[in-house]
Amino acid sequence: MSISFPVRTRTARVSSGPKQTVFYPQVKRMQNQRLETAINRAIVNQTQKLINQQVSDMETAVDEMIGYYEIKNNQREVLSLSLSNYTIHHQAAHGMTYIKSLTFDLKKGKRCKLKDLFKPGSAYVQRLSNIIRAQIKQRDIQLLDDFKSIAPNQDFYIADKALVIYFQLYEITPYAFGFPMFPISVYDLQDIIAEDGPLGRMAENN
Repeated sequence: MSISFPVRTRTARVSSGPKQTVFYPQVKRMQNQRLETAINRAIVNQTQKLINQQVSDMETAVDEMIGYYEIKNNQREVLSLSLSNYTIHHQAAHGMTYIKSLTFDLKKGKRCKLKDLFKPGSAYVQRLSNIIRAQIKQRDIQLLDDFKSIAPNQDFYIADKALVIYFQLYEITPYAFGFPMFPISVYDLQDIIAEDGPLGRMAENN
């Protein structure tokens, strides 16, 4: 069995005012320098996209912006993290938060989309949607409309032995509910996950 160590990270920040600071992670001292550069560039790009999303098409000034991150998984050559940005505009009733996640397969040296976690041709959208639909009923989650299906590129992150599918504010639930998160055990998906992919590695017991 080959031993894989966690990726080293440091916290970087970008600030455009006294109440506008965004923190984000950067990986460091990786053996694969090209992959390190690609990961850091992807994180910076996504961080900037969240900033742009908060300020675009808004006529009012930003009163406060705070961005932070969480490392969700850093083991078995899988790095999964979430970036969030909370911004409140002048005279707004409340602030708005967006979350975006990035997952990297360090073994294959690439960023993963949701479909990359599953065997080619598997009906992962239907399978995940059915599990989420059951959780909605079990947890009595109030919806804005009937839940039909996740998107093929639905937001997700990996946390140990779980795949977490989530939705943005207002996407399927009222604002007051917060972010609807749906943790799904890798063992409930074992027949359709790519064995040589991130979820396959999470499912291993060694």
